[in-house]
Amino acid sequence: MEDWSDEQLLAATPDTPAAFAVFYRRHEAAVLGYFMRRAGNAEVAADLAAETFAAALLGARRYRSDRGEGLAWLYGIARHRLMRSIEQGHVEDRARRKLALPRLAIDDEVAERIERLGAEERALELLESLPPDQADAVRARVLEQRSYKDIAASIRVSEAVVRKRVSRGLLTLRGMAKGRS
Repeated sequence: MEDWSDEQLLAATPDTPAAFAVFYRRHEAAVLGYFMRRAGNAEVAADLAAETFAAALLGARRYRSDRGEGLAWLYGIARHRLMRSIEQGHVEDRARRKLALPRLAIDDEVAERIERLGAEERALELLESLPPDQADAVRARVLEQRSYKDIAASIRVSEAVVRKRVSRGLLTLRGMAKGRS
């Protein structure tokens, strides 16, 4: 099931709950990062993510791939849960209670992991705002930790060009990060 699309996993979930486990593992970190960036609190982010996935599990039977991608559907649920929590002043736990899931208790280590996910999501958002050639170069060098030589060979430019793209991209990212602080 690991190589199934999100849509296949969601379609199989009502009859094969293990399919949802794959979907969950695939998107847990991104959803936690999404909530961490918006809530600014690891415990709230964890609660919102748990409620989002519980609601998705309960609603998997109603998911229709002809209406959109599985990930977009999941983020729709996430946005709805976030807006409801802002309106109500607390994280709703109806879906988790319906599934008889216990309230989450997170320790400092888990809280730090969630906070890192929020920072990573911010970095990826900033990376996407770079010109494509710089974003690709920074992604390859910094995130994938590829050598300049390897990157240059794969895109058929000189190492100097790759170094310049990475340098300009990182300089731009530093400026954007300072501007958002």
